[in-house]
Amino acid sequence: MKNHPPKLLDQVRHTLRRRHYAPRTEETYANWIKRFILFHNKKHPKNMNTTEIEQFLTHLAINEHVAPSTQNQALAALLFLYQQVLHHELDRPIDAARAKKSARLPVVMNKDEINRVIACLTDPYQLMAQLLYGSGLRLMECVRLRVKDVHFDRYQIIVRSGKGNKDRDTILPDILHTPLQRQLRYAQALHQNDLEQGYGEVYLPHALERKYPNANREWMWQYVFPSHKLSQDPHTGLDRRHHLSEKGLQNAVRNAVKTAQINKPVSCHTFRHSFATHLLENGYDIRTIQELMGHKSVETTMIYTHVLKRGGKAVRSPLDN
Repeated sequence: MKNHPPKLLDQVRHTLRRRHYAPRTEETYANWIKRFILFHNKKHPKNMNTTEIEQFLTHLAINEHVAPSTQNQALAALLFLYQQVLHHELDRPIDAARAKKSARLPVVMNKDEINRVIACLTDPYQLMAQLLYGSGLRLMECVRLRVKDVHFDRYQIIVRSGKGNKDRDTILPDILHTPLQRQLRYAQALHQNDLEQGYGEVYLPHALERKYPNANREWMWQYVFPSHKLSQDPHTGLDRRHHLSEKGLQNAVRNAVKTAQINKPVSCHTFRHSFATHLLENGYDIRTIQELMGHKSVETTMIYTHVLKRGGKAVRSPLDN
């Protein structure tokens, strides 16, 4: 019986896993490559080159009006395909129409609106929303938070492999100590029960699983917000307890916003925008907020100066003095 070579997307997934890319990146890259192939009427990428890549990227910018970050993500996926999977050198540099950066200001809730939305949530989603606002966490940074990165004695949360694959530290609000400790007791009891049932392993990033073969069963590596049920790891086929789905938190926040009758396009990221804006309003300097937010450039943080309560760059009029 003749052995057929693996399908292209299977080759992509295998290469991504061999190079220790995150499961989320694997899914994203595979989806972009599939869209690229479908855009060109299922033509095999080995029979295409720079021109076809440019046509696809230009289509995303001109016809689909994607954000620059989305277009860059698609480009990264295609470059990975040609360089790491097909080992095919492109005939010339890519020169596609670039997506235009949006000039929209971030949506921000005031303190009353924040409290109303949080009051409409129940745990664990209420606690997760409080961390989004109180610590300035991104959605995935919150759901992926591990036990070892919560430091009550230092009022600190360590964010591992945040945007740009960088670590940073941010604040742990005093008011969240008790509910967070309660959540950890629940998670620990769940983990102990998993161990007794012969489970208890958790996904570890990069090559840590091979370097520390028993670490995936240790308490400190477990997720603060574990899923309610075990699921099969697509990489290993093992039954593991993953973190709560980000979609669960997104849906909970969406319903809470509706119940609280907030007439703004609020998402989970709005809590993070509100965190930065309220710190500015309280007089904290822009560099400190930049570090807490994990922004590469202070210009990114500066956008919050445009959404403060007062106009005129938040300068107080001499007439009011």
